[in-house]
Amino acid sequence: KLHSDLDKGVGTVKYTLSGDGAGTVFTIDETTGDIHAIRSLDREEKPFYTLRAQAVDVDTKKPLEPESEFIIKVQDINDNEPKFLDGPYVASVPEMSPVGAYVLQVKATDADDPTYGNSARVVYSILQGQPYFSIDPKTGVIRTALPNMDREVKEQYQVLIQAKDMGGQLGGLAGTTTVNITLTDVNDNPPRFPKSIFHLKVPESSHVGSAIGRIRAVDPDFGKNAEIEYNIVPGDGGNLFDITTDEYTQEGVIKLKKPLDFETKKAYTFKVEASNLHLDHRFHSVGPFKDTATVKINVLDMDEPPVFSKPMYTMEVYEDTPVGTIIGAVTAQDLDAGSSSVRYFIDWKNDVDSYFTIDATEGTIATNELLDRESTAQYNFSIIASKVSNPLLTSKVNVIINVLDVNEFPPEISVPYETSVCENAKPGQVIQTITAADKDLSPAGQRFSFKLSSEATNKPNFTVHDYRNNTAGIETRRNGYSRRQQELYFLPIVIEDSSYPVQSSTNTLTIRVCRCDSDGTIQSCNVEAIFLPVGLSTGALIAILLCIVILLVIVVLYVALRRQKKKDTLMTSKEDIRDNVIHYDDEGGGEEDTQAFDIGALRNPKVIEDNKIRRDIKPETLRFPRHRPPAEDNTDIRDFINQRLQENDVDPSAPPYDSLATYAYEGNGSVAESLSSIDSLTTEADQDYDYLSDWGPRFKILADMFGEEESYNPDKVT
Repeated sequence: KLHSDLDKGVGTVKYTLSGDGAGTVFTIDETTGDIHAIRSLDREEKPFYTLRAQAVDVDTKKPLEPESEFIIKVQDINDNEPKFLDGPYVASVPEMSPVGAYVLQVKATDADDPTYGNSARVVYSILQGQPYFSIDPKTGVIRTALPNMDREVKEQYQVLIQAKDMGGQLGGLAGTTTVNITLTDVNDNPPRFPKSIFHLKVPESSHVGSAIGRIRAVDPDFGKNAEIEYNIVPGDGGNLFDITTDEYTQEGVIKLKKPLDFETKKAYTFKVEASNLHLDHRFHSVGPFKDTATVKINVLDMDEPPVFSKPMYTMEVYEDTPVGTIIGAVTAQDLDAGSSSVRYFIDWKNDVDSYFTIDATEGTIATNELLDRESTAQYNFSIIASKVSNPLLTSKVNVIINVLDVNEFPPEISVPYETSVCENAKPGQVIQTITAADKDLSPAGQRFSFKLSSEATNKPNFTVHDYRNNTAGIETRRNGYSRRQQELYFLPIVIEDSSYPVQSSTNTLTIRVCRCDSDGTIQSCNVEAIFLPVGLSTGALIAILLCIVILLVIVVLYVALRRQKKKDTLMTSKEDIRDNVIHYDDEGGGEEDTQAFDIGALRNPKVIEDNKIRRDIKPETLRFPRHRPPAEDNTDIRDFINQRLQENDVDPSAPPYDSLATYAYEGNGSVAESLSSIDSLTTEADQDYDYLSDWGPRFKILADMFGEEESYNPDKVT
């Protein structure tokens, strides 16, 4: 209620209200100043309101007093129950936990004013879940209420929690939530075999490493606490078997470590121990966390393939052994109760296996072809044995045959040597070390011996020194060698091996004489160097070679100029009736040169038509010495020409080698007639050869020949 001191109760004062909630939540009587709430208030929504009030004159509308501010506070009542904002809850606690073990803390919230009365004071209690768990009324902490709760008995628990305000008094509001509690596993149970003896039946044909059976121990725990390790207790038959744990099923898988044989032993007995891998020391007092069971294995008899006496056979045979020679045998037996006969045969894979045969009944291996160690030193093939009663049961064994060497190849010098000796070599100087090689397979300790052949023993040039370690040295036997006298020496060396029968060969070593300096360093081994003057320097040799080249160039130029001049002299004019004669300035290519000119134009047409047979001649194999006749025998130039012609005809080294072409036809109707003096009517007495002396040095030989012929006259007496 608002009231102004100026209000006399005559209705001259008017009250107004403004501020938070004016007109919507609160209203004021303008005449009396009474303030009323026009709707319900909620403290949890808005705990207080701030308003402003003023008294004004009804007539003048002017304020009678200054505006005043006041606060309306909402009084709380218990109209909100406690609420679990995080519920429902999930919690866990290890099994076998002691009483009072902490599980979880719950918390309820009350929206009422905690500063006014007990509306917000909450008390916790368990409505469902006793006697297993308890809760603190003030803090809401949940704890275990029973000892040794076993997960294997009951794993899940649902607890109903209540929170009540007003301190839990009658008339208070309450709220509830659910807590799901799970007991987690601990290793409080050892593994146990469901039975004490396990019986297994295993065929004797089971392969090594294969699983032959499974056993299982039961552990009620969960997860890693239920992991089991199996071990075979040492005892009867335990060394033939092994056991591992299947990580998915926690079963013990028994595997075979060694082959079984029904004929040797029919049953095995051993013990298996199962234990936990992860132990909890809190439960050691319960007892040992392991269990033991007995395993009995009965071996079943199976029809097995034959068994060879050896896992592999190795045999030896000499090369070139006659076909059909027995070199060894293999043996296989049927070890089953009803022993069956065995048949043998070669496992054919390639053509190499055809070199041997095997007796199907006895198992003896013999050669089928001649063997050559140098071609194949070792043969590797397989022999298969099968039972007669059941041919499908077979076994295989590997056979290795080594071909032994027979000494059939002589030793030879291992590599071709390029041996040289200095001209200034001294006696006893080693100029080459040689080794030998043998194509045969040399046995251990085989030696090669070296010596000179019998024909070279007495020559005083070189000798062979056998070092007796399969090497030998070539030594000089004289003081100095001369390339001018002999450039190459051929030294025959005999090499023998030590095998039986002894094989030997004679090898020729070529030794070249070279020029060396005083230290023995080779300077030159060329043949041309023999004729060079001793002591010439390199510069002098180069100068001599340059001079020779210059002289050759001058001679070539001179010959070329002479040929050009001669060509110009022999060329005839276009009006000459002999202009169809072609001049060739080259020597031609012989019979094969068919492009240079037509050889038929130089032959007599009549002779060509009459005789078209080639007049080829085959050169004789004999070589006649060519000698120049003495000047006093040149009585006739025709005899001289015929003699030269005969020499060239019988000389196979003079070209052409395969044909003889004659040019005896000079042509018909020549205006100049014949130029030959053979058919001339003029006699030798009418000829004067003095003019030959005036023709220069090129005709000096002819001038001397015919001049001597005139001076020599046997009819004249002086």
